[in-house]
Amino acid sequence: MSKVNVGMIGCGGIAIGKHLPSLAKIPEAQVVAFFDVAADRAHDAKNRFGTHDARVYHDVYELLRDPDVHVVHVCTPNDTHAEISIAALEHGKHVLCEKPMARTSHDARRMLETSERTGKKLSIAYQNRFRADSRWLYEACRAGELGEVYLAKAHAVRRRAVPTWGVFLDKEKQGGGPLIDIGTHALDLALWMMDNYEPRTVLGTTYRKLAEQGSGANLWGPWDPAKFTVEDSAFAMITMKNGATVWLESSWALNTLDVDEAKVSLSGTKAGADMRKGLRVNGEQHGRLYTQEIQMAGDFGGNPMPDDAAEQEARAWINAILHDQAPVVTAKQALVVQEILEAVYESAGKGQAISFV
Repeated sequence: MSKVNVGMIGCGGIAIGKHLPSLAKIPEAQVVAFFDVAADRAHDAKNRFGTHDARVYHDVYELLRDPDVHVVHVCTPNDTHAEISIAALEHGKHVLCEKPMARTSHDARRMLETSERTGKKLSIAYQNRFRADSRWLYEACRAGELGEVYLAKAHAVRRRAVPTWGVFLDKEKQGGGPLIDIGTHALDLALWMMDNYEPRTVLGTTYRKLAEQGSGANLWGPWDPAKFTVEDSAFAMITMKNGATVWLESSWALNTLDVDEAKVSLSGTKAGADMRKGLRVNGEQHGRLYTQEIQMAGDFGGNPMPDDAAEQEARAWINAILHDQAPVVTAKQALVVQEILEAVYESAGKGQAISFV
């Protein structure tokens, strides 16, 4: 296989803004099929990013039956991730599904089981792993430069940036608000950096303190409180089986100046690191405390270091297909993220910690 033929399922903002422009930069990939519940969006995407003979389907299952399609990207609302991904895997397609993996961990587990049974690759779109600072810090962790990482803080806090388009505020379709939307990115980074996917307990809280007020200062315009059925912020303390702790914070609307998104802070036995004001490493050496700022600018072999995370994600995914390698983001890892997110909601609802033991 010299070319990977991609089918795009869902042609809304995340497909137009991220997936399709990234695939267009990869010579080994071409988008040959499009589907969206709004046919005009699919036709627009085809005209902008498709091959000259690309097809628009009005039934997603017709696209999945197309033998020329090798891979599908699932860019639909959360409540359809599992149904479409499982059907695609059953039809012999490899699947890159947008985050979160599914609306529930039960559905996410079904996706993983189908991938393992069919032998088709399944990955989840956590593009923040592909940022230059993320890659640098991941390699530092793997090299043992931080020692044992026993504390991580996963940051996904916005002051007033509630997404008011699409179905983001619809609990039935999305399964949740900022926790499942942006908190999932920060949690994925933390677990990946720590290489720790064995949670013990989760104690979580969710709030709807600002959702019912409305806000004219919101980044994407005022929201309708009657349609805002998800949380506006969520927080959790996660303990791992090896004794490590992860603090997770997420919000779309919060009265705070301490904002950061898709960032982590790590504390290890040899050193600490954080991404909050650039990438910094801290520790003690020769009897003195130090803080080192890591510069991401530079080159490798005279070539500029690429830092388009979405493009790097797409390249890694297409290479995994071409060379029959495991994806950078595995379905098993994404399932644990999903299980923890669900436990946060369950803990908040019950007012008690949820045990994984």
